[in-house]
Amino acid sequence: MSVRIAVAAPFKHMRKDRLQKSEFVFYIAIDRKWMNKEQANQLLERAKAEGLIEVDGGSIRPLFDLAEVSIPLGFKPTSDVLAAEESPYEELIGRIAAATEKPPQEVVAELHRIVTDNFDGNIRVEAAVIILAKRYGVAFDDKLPALERSIAKSR
Repeated sequence: MSVRIAVAAPFKHMRKDRLQKSEFVFYIAIDRKWMNKEQANQLLERAKAEGLIEVDGGSIRPLFDLAEVSIPLGFKPTSDVLAAEESPYEELIGRIAAATEKPPQEVVAELHRIVTDNFDGNIRVEAAVIILAKRYGVAFDDKLPALERSIAKSR
């Protein structure tokens, strides 16, 4: 999710639907100081691999609706946006959002309501996302081992 936000930020801020690669890197690395130039290029590569952007020569165009992305006040992407793949938790949120046609933020809000209202905060979000996936009939079996590893790491 934060990859999409990080990619959308330069386009939205400059109010353009196409940017030169140098403009994108300048915005991320120099204007916002979110990353160095090498990391900004890695972000571009990841966005391209995930099908978020199209690179035509030196021109970059987003392949998603920029209007659907809201950039939180004070947003700064973490190093997670450079990781090769999304966490299993984020991927399940994306699947649930796609299946229910809700924005990911709404799915996360529903997930947090499960944690607080139904379990008084005594359940991990990794378990709550499984409950939500079951509720909407979204496949999650392939993510169980990765979710278990992420829980084991955080202990």
